[in-house]
Order: sequence, then structure tokens, then C-alpha cells
Amino acid sequence: MYPWPKATARHILVSSEEKCNELKAQIEAGADFAEVAKTNSSCPSSRQGGDLGSFGPGQMVKEFDTVVFSAPINVVQGPVKTQFGYHLLEVTSRQD
Repeated sequence: MYPWPKATARHILVSSEEKCNELKAQIEAGADFAEVAKTNSSCPSSRQGGDLGSFGPGQMVKEFDTVVFSAPINVVQGPVKTQFGYHLLEVTSRQD
């Protein structure tokens, strides 16, 4: 259907690895990812619960690409460090 892989993902961006781990623990304990993103993420995507929409390889920073195009679907990954800070990432769909 697509000539290249596409994925949809959501993320939470914070300034420290400690905060990232703390939020990951909250989500793994049952907190809603979108709600945690809305109250904690410093990315403008926080307004959409961290939703980044659909994108292909090379459209996000390298560290994102590596995780998004290899990680299992609907499993929170991270902390993932980029030049922007520390991210929790969740791939919500992928077409390889």
C-alpha cells in the first residue's frame, strides 16, 4: 500500500532522565499516557496527548526513528535521549 514504512506514535518530552523514568512508572502502573503527556510534556504535542501523527523514516530525529521503526506496538519505550531532552515513546501503529 505504501512504498515506504509509516508509523504513528505519541511521546512525552521532559528535561531529565529521572522525570522520564518517574512518568514511565506511572504509565506502567495504569496512568493514561495522554493525560500524563498533557500535564508533563514540554512538547506542543502535549495538547493532543503527545500524538505526533503519521510519519516516515527520516522525518524525526535519528534516535526517534530507531525506536519507532523497531519497537513493539503499544509498548512505552524510553527514556530516549535526543537534543530536545528525554522522551517516552509509544508506537501506536506501523505499516512496514
